[in-house]
Amino acid sequence: MTMSSKRWLVAYVKMHHEKRVREQLTGLGIENFLPVQMEIRQWSDRKKRVERVLIPMMIFVRVNTEEQRVVLTQPSVLRYLVLRGEHTPTEIPEEQMTRFRFMLDFSDQPVSFNTTSFQPGEKVRVIKGPLTGLEGELVTVNDKSDIVVRINQLGCAAVEMNASMVE
Repeated sequence: MTMSSKRWLVAYVKMHHEKRVREQLTGLGIENFLPVQMEIRQWSDRKKRVERVLIPMMIFVRVNTEEQRVVLTQPSVLRYLVLRGEHTPTEIPEEQMTRFRFMLDFSDQPVSFNTTSFQPGEKVRVIKGPLTGLEGELVTVNDKSDIVVRINQLGCAAVEMNASMVE
C-alpha cells in the first residue's frame, strides 16, 4: 500500500461526539462520512428538523497512512474498528460505501442500520423511485420488503422497498 492510497476505515468516537468529530475532521481536510438522516422532531410548541445519527459512536474516514494517525489524535476519537485477532483497522470496500451513501442521500424513506446479520436475500437492482440504480439484496423483515446494503463487519443499511420497484 502506498502512502497516498486512501481507504475507508471506521473510527469509534465518544457518545454524542459524532457531529463534533465530523466538524474537526472536515476542518483538518480529512475526508469523512457520518451517516445521518434528517427527521422532524415534534415538541409541544414547535417542530424542528434534526439530524439523526444512524450508527451511534461511529464515523467513516477515508484516509491514507498519515491521516489515519491524525484521526486518532482527535480528543473524541477512541480507536478504529479492528476485527478480532487482527491488528490493522478493518477496511470497508469503496463500492459498499458508495452504495450506502447513495441510499442515505436519495432515499425518501427512513433508513435503518441493523447490526444483526440478515439472511442473504435475492440480489436486486432498484428500477423505480429515488433509489433507481442502487444494487442490494431484497430481504423480508416483519412481512415487509427491505432492500439492504451490507457493510463488511458492521451490518446492513436497510430501507423499505416495494417489490415492484426492483428487478
